[in-house]
Amino acid sequence: MATATVRTKPAERIKMRIRKGDTVKVIAGKDKGKTGEVLRTLPNENRAIVQGINLRTRHIKPTQEGESGRIATEEASVHASNLMLYSTSAAVASRVEIAIQADGTKKRRLKKTGELID
Repeated sequence: MATATVRTKPAERIKMRIRKGDTVKVIAGKDKGKTGEVLRTLPNENRAIVQGINLRTRHIKPTQEGESGRIATEEASVHASNLMLYSTSAAVASRVEIAIQADGTKKRRLKKTGELID
């Protein structure tokens, strides 16, 4: 009996306005309200790994003779829609807009405070 293969559409990629090193605030999920620094972005999956957020426990088997197994806690990724850029100076989370400067360069700007990110 043959089994049918189901083709799934890849997740639609959205433009992420979050970058490595940004401070973000979690707006949904079990870590709602917490802030942390972005360690890594996964743009093809629309996700980011944030320091101290969405911690998962992994049980690691020993790989060599004489080595003992261990339990490691590490950060799992969070969907970008659950994160907002956080201004440490104003202590507020805000959406981001792209501002075009007079010389033609693009900068990220927080909508609530007007603060330029880069």
